[in-house]
Amino acid sequence: MDAYVKSEIENGIGTIEFFHPQSNSMPGSQLRNLAKEIKKLGNDDNVKVIILKSGGERAFCAGASFDELISIKDQETGLEFFSGFAHVINAIRLAPKFVIARIHGKVVGGGVGIAAAADYTFATEFAAVKLSELTIGIGPFVVGPAVERKVGISAFMQMTINATEFYTAQWAKEKGLFAEVSTTTDEMDFSINSLANKLSNYNPDAMKHMKHVSWEGTENWDQLLLDRAKISGELVLSEFTKKAINQFKAK
Repeated sequence: MDAYVKSEIENGIGTIEFFHPQSNSMPGSQLRNLAKEIKKLGNDDNVKVIILKSGGERAFCAGASFDELISIKDQETGLEFFSGFAHVINAIRLAPKFVIARIHGKVVGGGVGIAAAADYTFATEFAAVKLSELTIGIGPFVVGPAVERKVGISAFMQMTINATEFYTAQWAKEKGLFAEVSTTTDEMDFSINSLANKLSNYNPDAMKHMKHVSWEGTENWDQLLLDRAKISGELVLSEFTKKAINQFKAK
């Protein structure tokens, strides 16, 4: 299947689905389209709540595209590359609707940022999470604010430092990253649909104000996440990171 980002609206529920054949690793074009779609549904008066999901049966999101990562040759390209998830996180943050994330499988890097940025995150027991950026000489700088906001500095640093470790869905729930963990996708989807249908009948102005209140203190994220992207964009050009990437490619 080819990569896509698509959305539909039914009974006040806007559903956005993204897919990429490489374990839902997201190239820049995909991330731009995803951010654009979130903004579009956020501004649509027919939408009362947004569900964010990915296609495929395995990983929810394997982070940013490794093929694009290894092609970075200068700071400008690096900044653009690492800004991809920044734009998605900020689109979720600024959407005047609650965003529900549906996490059906493993989540790595930028995907953890999406799960953390969502206002309410459902997952299955197969949705293990990992922040692997240090293993290739960079760090989870862009997603850091979103992840730390949900799980706290201690759990965020645990994931960051032990960068080869997958943490279980139950661990993620205990830390606050996931709101609910289901045994099967069918069970998860039933819970998602139940909550989304309830929210679609609530006062949209009340939910808008509640969304704004819940994100107080993040007003600087438009610039903060770009500043963080700049750090990674510089690090990826270092000899250490180039060597680490080449070693990863050789595996």
